[in-house]
Amino acid sequence: MKTKKHILILFIAFSCTMCNSSKKDKEEISKTEKHEHKSLTAKDSRKLISHHIEVKGEVENELRLTVDSLKKMKVATIEDLKITGKDGAIKREIKSCKAVLLKTILEKAKIKQTDHKDRNFYIVARAPDDYKATFSWAEIFNNPTGENTFILFEENGKTVKNGEMIAICKNDIKTGPRHVYWLKSIEVYKVK
Repeated sequence: MKTKKHILILFIAFSCTMCNSSKKDKEEISKTEKHEHKSLTAKDSRKLISHHIEVKGEVENELRLTVDSLKKMKVATIEDLKITGKDGAIKREIKSCKAVLLKTILEKAKIKQTDHKDRNFYIVARAPDDYKATFSWAEIFNNPTGENTFILFEENGKTVKNGEMIAICKNDIKTGPRHVYWLKSIEVYKVK
């Protein structure tokens, strides 16, 4: 009986030790730095401007698009575009902008599909600072998102302020997270 009590006491002591070490781990995790986006100076932001977009990856026709080449494609005019942050608050409002559907660009690049059932692709819109927005093949080609995802090149009759081209999905509930300033590439990858 005495041996059982000793074993029980050792077990309780061991359990308490484990609980305390677990608390320390949680405290260390909670002390990690908060991720913040630093404000860029005008000089720094000019370094991020890309004067072309590369469309690459799992495509038959890699493209290098400029604002001029986008203007030669089927251009859409978007009225009253609201850019919202992750909290849903309106960050910017654009009265009118010119853009090309991402879908149109991908159709021109032609995704490498082996047959009509080969649809396991994802698309990454990437900025020079490595900010990314991701879309699935189904969103772009089999969903209303495909008719609402654009590459903007003009705002209120002027070139866009933050880079020459911007990717945005206007039917997202919160447009900010998939709003890519300084767009430099559209990359197509196959899900493996």
